[in-house]
This record gives sequence, structure tokens and C-alpha cells, in this order.
Amino acid sequence: MEPEAEIKNSIKNWAVGDRPREKLAAKGVNALSDAELIAILLGSGTREGSALDVARRMMQKIDNDLLALGKLSVKDLMKEKGIGQARAIIIVAAIELGRRRRRFETEQKKNITSSKDVAEIFMSRIGDLPHEQFWLLLLNRANKVIGQELISSGGIAGTVVDTRIIFKKAIESLASSIILCHNHPSGNLKPSEADLSLTNRLKEAGKLLEIPVLDHIIVTDSSSFSFADEGLI
Repeated sequence: MEPEAEIKNSIKNWAVGDRPREKLAAKGVNALSDAELIAILLGSGTREGSALDVARRMMQKIDNDLLALGKLSVKDLMKEKGIGQARAIIIVAAIELGRRRRRFETEQKKNITSSKDVAEIFMSRIGDLPHEQFWLLLLNRANKVIGQELISSGGIAGTVVDTRIIFKKAIESLASSIILCHNHPSGNLKPSEADLSLTNRLKEAGKLLEIPVLDHIIVTDSSSFSFADEGLI
């Protein structure tokens, strides 16, 4: 590309009101599109286009879906021309900060009163993961959260769960009851036969140890399924 064309592509040569950083400073963060926010993270473009061009091209490839963006790894992002490792890491870090902020907000409500309360906690934690994770929520007698434990992390189709580990965690924490939660990367909320069998096994073990299993929640990035609400526990 000729130097003249390269200069033309630079955001620095745009009208001040159109530059993402200046636009944010003047009008606030809500005035910017998703691509403009990403362009700020990228910092600069390539010989073929500005940072905003790179950001728009990347977002178009995922149908402008921010949930899909949240599932991309550093390696995935680096497949886009104009995004090297350093820029990919910045994007992943920014997304993780947003995820943690959302989780922090939901976890401030420590008292569990419904399946929705649990779903809010774990949708922000594991809802958009590309692989399955199984978590344990530990509660006291007042149904207040006293701990969250990652039990296992597996692949796209499932993860191994050890009953002994779950109740060891519960006993060590002096939990009065527990709630189970795992995600379905496929987006399908329907519990599998393995999910049903595991839940029943853990429910029976909980009865013997006097640590009842109150619910088992399946989450995706935008919805949830409660065994208790559906009469399956």
C-alpha cells in the first residue's frame, strides 16, 4: 500500500469527533459501538486498515455477537489479520474483567432464595466456557453462601464428578446443604441421562450424610435449568 493510502487509513487523520478515544471522552462510553470499543483496545491498525476496520471485520465474522467474542481464546483472536498475541491478550483480559465484574455483582447477594440466584452466579462464571465445568455451592443453615468449589473441568461433552470429593468439600466447610451446578457448552439445557443419574446418586448420598442436595442447575451463556424447579430432585 502506498504511504498516502496508509496515512488515510490512520484514525489519527479522522475528524476528532469520529475517533473512538476522543468520542468516548466527549460523549461517554455508551456513545461507542462494540467495534469502536474494541478499536480502543487494539490501539492501532494495519497497513490495510485502521484499528476500527480490524475490529469491525472481526465482529462481522462472529455476527456481532459479544457472547461469541467472550468464548474466543488468544489463539482464536490471533487468526484475525491485525491482531497479534499482545492485542489478543488485551482483548481477552478486558472480557475477563467484564465477566468478573458481573460475577462480583451477583455474588454480593449471598442469601440464596431461588434457582435464579444460583443461575446468576454461575452463568457469569461458566456460562460461556467452551468446555464443561462442575461446581459446588456450599450453604449454611440460613441458605447463605459460605463457599464455591470447582469440582472438575472436562471437555465439550462432559466432565467426571467424584461423589467423595463433593461431600469431602461439604464436610470440611461445615455446609448444611449444597447446590450443584455445571454448564452445557452446546447451549442445550436438557439434562442428559448421566446428569439425571449423578444427581440422584448425590441426592441419596446427601441424605445419608445429612447434607441435602437442594438443587442442580445447568447453565448456558443466556439461560438455565433447575432440577428442583422441574421436580427432578
